Amino acid sequence: MVIGFGFQCWQLTVERGQLAQAYASQVRVVENATQFRAKLDKVARETQLLADKGNPNAKLVVEELRKRGITINPTAPTSSAPGAAPAVIGTPSK
Repeated sequence: MVIGFGFQCWQLTVERGQLAQAYASQVRVVENATQFRAKLDKVARETQLLADKGNPNAKLVVEELRKRGITINPTAPTSSAPGAAPAVIGTPSK
């Protein structure tokens, strides 16, 4: 029984190390995705502002996004904190 518990303890330690490694390898990916999302939100907000000012090309882009169920909130606060509410929210149109 002691050998069984010892083996289980060793196995859990190995798995914990592997999990920590997997987490560490994903941190960079999540940071890059967060930065990309912030840039995309900024472009979407600026496009919405241009459409609001009457730019026909921006209106076309915003309308096409709306048809695909994507809404743009130009007054959303800009935040670089992970987990913050995004300015571009994909909502199902159906």
